[in-house]
Amino acid sequence: MAGASELWPGWQQFGAQGKKGAEALMAEVDRIVREGGIASPATTTRGLNARLRYLSSPAGQEALRTHGVSPRLLRSWKAGGHPSAAKRDAVEKAYQERRRANLIRSGALVRLLNNDGQGRRIEIYPVDQSHVLGGYSAGPGTGGRARHNVDQVRSIQGRYIWDDVVSAYADGDVNTMDDIWLDVIQDMDSMYAAYAYVSSISIGA
Repeated sequence: MAGASELWPGWQQFGAQGKKGAEALMAEVDRIVREGGIASPATTTRGLNARLRYLSSPAGQEALRTHGVSPRLLRSWKAGGHPSAAKRDAVEKAYQERRRANLIRSGALVRLLNNDGQGRRIEIYPVDQSHVLGGYSAGPGTGGRARHNVDQVRSIQGRYIWDDVVSAYADGDVNTMDDIWLDVIQDMDSMYAAYAYVSSISIGA
């Protein structure tokens, strides 16, 4: 199955600025994952300790070791040692990695996005065409013959897609996300192909 990005071949050659809808969707789900969780930053004692408690499971300890935080180093911190900025950053990376995995594994991320079957609203911000070369179109299906600027922010209710979205996000599968994005924008009017590439998207979650 062809994905949404194939609706608009060669779009960048005319000067339009944006990204694949699939990439924007992947990035927005990642933002939602990263914005939740422990509020205090790892640069504070409170935030660091909260992350270390979260990482106290065997999987969490393994994530810490993977990022260069050894059991010996943890013992030295408990004894009053002061972690460096680099090691605090390593704890943050381990925390984000485990939290992401747990949100996916537990189904919490899917439940959040499914919103009791109502789905989440997706706001779609179109590609920036302010730099499109004169006399050409950055829009799909025009063959570069006529101006086809689309500057309308669109809003659509995303239903029945989130299990597949989270699965593709978990696997980093942009090709599958591209197929999903095609399904999303096809629920719009005949101008849907103009939203195969976007400036950004926002999910109301």
